[in-house]
Amino acid sequence: MQYGICNLSIVPVRIQPADTSEMVTQLLYGDYFKVLEARGKWSRIRIAFDAYEGWVDNRQFMLVDEDIYSNLSQVENSYSADLIDFITDKKGALTSIPMGSSIGSASYLNDTFDGIYHQGKTDKSYLIETALLYLNAPYLWGGKTPFGIDCSGLTQMVYALNGYSLKRDSAQQATQGEALSFIEESEVGDLAFFDDNEGNITHVGMIMKDNYIIHVNGKVRIDMLDHSGIFNIDLKRHTHQLRVIKKII
Repeated sequence: MQYGICNLSIVPVRIQPADTSEMVTQLLYGDYFKVLEARGKWSRIRIAFDAYEGWVDNRQFMLVDEDIYSNLSQVENSYSADLIDFITDKKGALTSIPMGSSIGSASYLNDTFDGIYHQGKTDKSYLIETALLYLNAPYLWGGKTPFGIDCSGLTQMVYALNGYSLKRDSAQQATQGEALSFIEESEVGDLAFFDDNEGNITHVGMIMKDNYIIHVNGKVRIDMLDHSGIFNIDLKRHTHQLRVIKKII
């Protein structure tokens, strides 16, 4: 078994070992993983944080030994808190990193970080404050940063920055937490899940006060939430059908 750490700012994780293959998620600086299979210039990996699997270019990460991987798995995660910050390598060169990068890995990469970071669990009330940092970020399938993000990437990163773990896809996240019977039982920061016509959960958003929801639809935006689903304020119609509300924390 081999192990790796992302030593670049953002690396695409693809569904197949090809540059033209669909991106399903991203590695951010400091994310670490197991290498499950090598094929030419590609490696299939399993990300430590959420056990998500996909293919990455071998030139876009650094191999580490098992001891480092084990040490990282026992250290409480620390995440960069500014939209953009910088890592300095041992030669003094700067690498820009996006919000949510795992800066706890910096020392294992012989890098230093002097910026603001989040570590440990926060009060649930901070979730929406964090989510608003992503407001108007463009939609990007598989994205996890303020410069491109999908619906489950938003909820996963917001929760991670506040010390809580969510799985990667909306259908996976819907298996976590406690189901609520009515919107009125929900609290700010709870998750609302939405399904398609075949009953598959395909969308997730975060509940705000006064029946608003922050989610990703073209961009990170705020719309209304009612018992039918999401009512798009601009289109003046419902765009997503409500399936279930979950209390995660």
